[in-house]
Amino acid sequence: MPIRVLVWNEGRDERNIPEARVLYPNGLHEAIAAPLRKSVDFTVATATFESQPDHGCTAEVLDATDVVIWWGHKLQREVADVVVDRLQQRVLDGMGLIVLHSAHFSRIFKRLMGTSCSLKWRVTENEREILWVTRPGHPIVAGIDDHFILDHEEMYGEFFDVPEPVETLMISSFSGGEVFRSLCTWQRGMGKVVYFRPGHETFASYHDANVLRVIENAVRWAAPTVDSKRANFGKKTKDWLDAAGS
Repeated sequence: MPIRVLVWNEGRDERNIPEARVLYPNGLHEAIAAPLRKSVDFTVATATFESQPDHGCTAEVLDATDVVIWWGHKLQREVADVVVDRLQQRVLDGMGLIVLHSAHFSRIFKRLMGTSCSLKWRVTENEREILWVTRPGHPIVAGIDDHFILDHEEMYGEFFDVPEPVETLMISSFSGGEVFRSLCTWQRGMGKVVYFRPGHETFASYHDANVLRVIENAVRWAAPTVDSKRANFGKKTKDWLDAAGS
């Protein structure tokens, strides 16, 4: 069965920032979704903050989703409580979540991490990022050399206030000397969580083949396994036993 993917994006920056509109005329979400649609292994839907009820994350949508890719920036605090609660429960039940770039400050990521998720940052036109693979052979970095370079990106630097990752798969170094844990994984309940750093809205990172390869690999890795898809069945069984007084 194809992996069912939902690519979520606020959808504001591409309308309001001229540089972002030129780079991503159909939205950041479409730049990420279009390469995935080329594979028969995925069915891909998109949603934005304003385009659908509950920001496109209704119970029906999320129940039919295996992996959510989440890009947020300026509307982090405006995401509704019901959507954050719904996303959290789906991750605990086995849905994968891939958090991109400034969505480190998204409500769902902060909820799942239980920390501030703060970091250092700087935006200049001449900021170069080198992403170094620290776990060669891991499925998420399949097809990636020992490093790749983004000539223009926003700088994120340590300290990154997140729980110690289960795996740190890439670290970034920047022109100013800063370093950052730029590709990390965690387990929350039955679900897998991935954070991947690149993706500032005024740079062409989502047109970079290596960035798109990592995202595709992460979707495959984070998709629920057969066992995790049974998690909700287990919860319903427990609820039934509790109701029966067992």
